[in-house]
Parts: sequence; C-alpha cells; structure tokens
Amino acid sequence: MKYRIVSLLLFVTPLMINQHAIAQTTVSQTEHFQNRIVDSIFSKTLNENRDFWIRLPEDFNPANEKKYAVIYLMDGFSLENTLKAVYDNYWGHYLPHMILVGVSNRSNRTRDLTTSKVKMRRGSAMNLETGGAETFTRFMENELIPYIDSKYPTIAYRTLIGHSYAGLFTINMLFNHKHLFQNYIAIDPSLDWDDQKLLKQVKEKLITESYEGKSLYVSLAAEQLHMWNENITIDNIMDDSSEFTLFARSIIDFSTFAKSQKQSGLNFSWKVYNEDLHGTVPLPSIRDGLIFLFEWYQFKSPQKYNNPETSIEELVTLLMEQEQIYTAHFGVPTAPMIDEMLNGYGYMNMQMGQPEKALLFFEMNIKYNPKSANAYDSMAEYYESQNDKENALKYLRKAYELSGDNLYNKRIEALHKM
Repeated sequence: MKYRIVSLLLFVTPLMINQHAIAQTTVSQTEHFQNRIVDSIFSKTLNENRDFWIRLPEDFNPANEKKYAVIYLMDGFSLENTLKAVYDNYWGHYLPHMILVGVSNRSNRTRDLTTSKVKMRRGSAMNLETGGAETFTRFMENELIPYIDSKYPTIAYRTLIGHSYAGLFTINMLFNHKHLFQNYIAIDPSLDWDDQKLLKQVKEKLITESYEGKSLYVSLAAEQLHMWNENITIDNIMDDSSEFTLFARSIIDFSTFAKSQKQSGLNFSWKVYNEDLHGTVPLPSIRDGLIFLFEWYQFKSPQKYNNPETSIEELVTLLMEQEQIYTAHFGVPTAPMIDEMLNGYGYMNMQMGQPEKALLFFEMNIKYNPKSANAYDSMAEYYESQNDKENALKYLRKAYELSGDNLYNKRIEALHKM
C-alpha cells in the first residue's frame, strides 16, 4: 500500500502522515505492539504504590534499536487526552516521535507537589499534608525515571509538564534539580504558594546561576483574574494587592523577571491566555509550549524539499544540516526526518518523476531504520517502479525476513510470475 500524494508540491505534513499509511503496515504488526501501557511501582521513597501510563510512539518496534526522548506529564490520568491530542496532531514536522509518560497524582496530590509546608492557604486552615515536593522528586529521580529507562528505549532528553500545583512542582524541578530535565512547561503554576516562597528563591537563582541548555514555557489563564472584581484586567492587575489576585500576579512577576534575565541562559517564553480559565488552559498551553520547546526541531527551508528544481546536492546538504541539529540536541545520532516522512518524500519524488531523489530518501530510511520491514518494502516498490525485478525481490525478501509477514511472501511469488 503506497502513500499517494494528491498535489506534487504539497508539503508532507504530520497531519497527512497520521491520516494515511505511508507504506505497508500489516495487521499483525499493529496488533503486536501495545501503544498504551498502564503500570505501577511500589515506591520505597513514598512508601506506597504509584500508577503511571506509557504511550509508545507510532513507529515503535521492539526489534529496532531506535531510542526516544521522553515527556513526563504530571496529573497524567486527568491530562492524558489533552497531551495525546496535541502530540498526535504535531508529531512529524513540529515534534519528534517521543515516549509519553503520565504520572498519577490522584492520591496525596497536595502533599507531593507543593514545595513547602503551610498551615494556612488563602485565609483558611490547610488540612491537607503539604511540602512533599522534594520527596516526590526523589521518587521520580531514583525510582520512576530509572524504571522507565530500564524498560523502554529512552534517551536522556526529557520534558516535564505540570499544571497548577504541578506547575509549581515543575518550576521547582527546573531551579533545584535541573539535571533531570531539559524542557519544562509550567501551566498556571501556583507560584503564590507560601507567600511566594519559591518565587523569591528562583528570582535569586536566575541572577546567580546558569540555565544554559534549559527551556521553560509558562502560561497564565486570565479570563478570571479576580473572582469578585471584573474591573481587574491584565493591564492593571499588578496595581492590586488583594489575596484574590496574588496567584496571577505571582506568575506575571516571575515571567517578566525571567524574561529580563538574559544572562541566565534560560530559553524562556510565556503567554497570557485571555479567554481561558484555570481548567481550560492546559490544552493551548501544551500545544504552544511544545512547539516553543521544540522550535529547533522544525525543518529548515521545507519548501525546498517539495520544489522539483531543488538539486540532489542541495537536498543532501539540507538533510545533513538537519541531522547535525537533531544529533546535537538529543546527544545521539539522529535521522534528519522521522521514518514516515523519509518514506513520504520518497514516494512523492517517485510520483514527481524524480527517481534519484526518491532513492535518496528510501536509502536514508533504511540507513536509520535497518530493522524496519516497511523501509525495505518501500525500497522494493521503488525498484518495481524502475522495472528492476531483481532488486525489488531482494528488498522484499529482506522485508519478509524481518517481519515474517506472509503478505511479503505473496508479493515475492507474484513478482516471480511476472
């Protein structure tokens, strides 16, 4: 099954890849790979079980040696569909294939995610246990992350996403445990916690410490800045001193300060979502945050890949440059495109009547995915299009050897009869 390009000059986007099969994917392969796994471990640090889920990327194949960056999502069971919706729509050009991990914070959430002990919160007694963020960090560093790394093909390029108290936890992770993650998204973080205790600490750290190589995206839901006073707006909120606006003022204070501290080396961006509430802001925040954090991942000069006038030499240069960027960020040799897009460009160039370019993409797909039956199947289709029966059979045999799928064997038999 080939991927058919409707318009020859249409960019091969992630959306197109997700909607169609780029090359042959068999039912047996699809059934064999579990995309979502729910798991738990007993934590000696927390003295309790902790649930989490893992979502494996579209191209995951246990027979391959490919490794992936990881996203850790706090409140993982409540925000799972939000992250999945964003990731499913943006992997490819905007985001790499990644392993997603959703950490449960359904039990003892306030204890695990807050950064200091308090007895009062917003004028009322705090009856829940608080201040366990450092303990939960030890659980993640010493138990959860090693467990994920031991069971799944990961690289040490991690992104942490947290909302509200988990946003506070995310900020604390960056400024007090920055060795664990490269990227951070803090969604409506509760930086007002304990009279802005963490906020005051991190402002000092931004002045004195380096955060080179780290990226942070912060969001603020501003639809309801003051529960009682509709005249409070984003333009005048910093003039208010009431407890009701401390939450938003803390985020604004942190974000404007962080933006000004260029010497810290922190790659930072933030956004006010004027039409969103605290409960609705995770969706746009995760979308915008991931695109910001992985801005370096996006293709340079994508139009040149689609232009039939682009020479093979220029394509090779572009691909080498992209490969160098990815390898530098991930710390391991990385293909300049995900396998679906290498395949997609191969088929596109076949249909554009540019077989040399098609061969370039198909060869690169095999180079970076040497255990992918799909990559060899695509190469076989390329040689069929060139009336090279001998090489078509060679690559079909390799696809069958890797997968054992009888569909390849049937195609081999059909080619022999031609």
